[in-house]
Amino acid sequence: MRYFLGLFQKKITSGLLVTSVFFVGACSAGTNSSGGGGTGANSNSGRTIRISIGTQDQVINTAVGGAAVRELELLEKHLPRDGQYEGVEYEIEWSSYTSGPPITNRMLADQIDIGLMGDFPAVINMVTFQQESRDANSIFIGTLAYSPNGAGNAVVVPMDSNATSLADLRGGTVSVPFGSAAHGMLLNALADVGLDPETDVDLISQSPEVGGASLRTRQIDAHADFVPFGELFPFRGFARKIFDGAQTGVPTLHGIVVRSDFAEEHPEIVVAYLKAVLEANQMFQADPEGLSTQIGEWSGIDKEVVYMFLGPSGLQPLDPTIRETQVDALKNSIATLTDLGRFEDPIEPNEVTNWIDEGYLRQAMEELDLDYDEVIATAEAYQITGEDALTGEEITDPKLAAQFWVQGEDTVRNFASISNMVKALVELQAEGEAANVMFVHDKNHGWKLFAENSYFVSNGDDVSAFLLEADAQAYASETGGQMTAFRGLQDLYAGQKPLLVGAAP
Repeated sequence: MRYFLGLFQKKITSGLLVTSVFFVGACSAGTNSSGGGGTGANSNSGRTIRISIGTQDQVINTAVGGAAVRELELLEKHLPRDGQYEGVEYEIEWSSYTSGPPITNRMLADQIDIGLMGDFPAVINMVTFQQESRDANSIFIGTLAYSPNGAGNAVVVPMDSNATSLADLRGGTVSVPFGSAAHGMLLNALADVGLDPETDVDLISQSPEVGGASLRTRQIDAHADFVPFGELFPFRGFARKIFDGAQTGVPTLHGIVVRSDFAEEHPEIVVAYLKAVLEANQMFQADPEGLSTQIGEWSGIDKEVVYMFLGPSGLQPLDPTIRETQVDALKNSIATLTDLGRFEDPIEPNEVTNWIDEGYLRQAMEELDLDYDEVIATAEAYQITGEDALTGEEITDPKLAAQFWVQGEDTVRNFASISNMVKALVELQAEGEAANVMFVHDKNHGWKLFAENSYFVSNGDDVSAFLLEADAQAYASETGGQMTAFRGLQDLYAGQKPLLVGAAP
């Protein structure tokens, strides 16, 4: 008896209907790629199943489905080896791209079976399959990392730019990868501050690599991009963030799509792949610094940036499920792309629910003895905890916590407050040591920030961090606090006169 698919409709919180697939019973017989059935190793002798996966190694939100699964050989660990797969040889093909469109093109040509991409490329992928493919559809089967408010997309400017907000970009040249999630974010954000992208700025399309080079050489006034470049460029010291996608409040994600014909012929392999993703999530949550370091080596993205996104209290939680927030991210992408005129035929955003299938993921959880709700709870509880590395006090509010990563150490040091972190940093520097990176959180929103690129307001030992200069100024005025740059905080706790902030930190 073969695996067979039983389709049913499952209501999610929003009342939407999302098609799910349940796997029911399996015996030894099954179809193979040559069209014949059989059991045992002899009948499968010489049979090869190709599994082609397209990822984006530099887009570190795909790491737990891409580089980590590939380099740690987690897919090989979970692939079926008995029943209809006994004696089968697997040919696993990995390919990495800088964006989603090339993955979609190769999926349409049946050269890639499983693709990893952001929300905007994912809906373009699924819509294109609906409109152009005759032999298959594309199905969204799981989330890699996501943000309920849009964190990850960002707008950055050269370090010496006078711009501190989007409104300051009027008359300037702004680049962004057209058709990306960052593109949609930028258009909405410009409109919110009263700027017309057609007339008030010169909007051009540039890839992350080109945009970074243009920022270094001051050929553009600002660059908007997706994960991880809004944090990577500031970390590398040649850009400063003036707008975070989280300010839009619009959810964003990276996820997994699969060709429907591959999933229907080999549902066990799709489940095996998702088991590998689930294991990668567990490994990251157990050792975020270690996995960040490895992902940094595999992707070329600094480990500190990887940790900022995917570590505890990070910008992008690792939650593989497809719930209301994730569905909203896909629906919002369709609405924005429709407004941009990217679809020849109008697409109703709710139609995306017909291309979502969480059944493979649920089956993977069942086979790993994982409870669906517990997986969600684990992701939501993945916050900074433990004892303050300076005082030993318990860290009770992750949004007030701060961290630094000492050069040569394997783990990050956690602190209950920014002031404790700065005191410990001053002591560290007095001993001749240094930290690679310091993390704080925005006072108003809880967003994780690089301390050196943030604005601070100090009232004695009560220190608050802000992404935006205007927010820091408002809080300083409200509380009578002193506004400083991070260097000023260090000087203050080292007994020197603090550096007041008048422009960029």
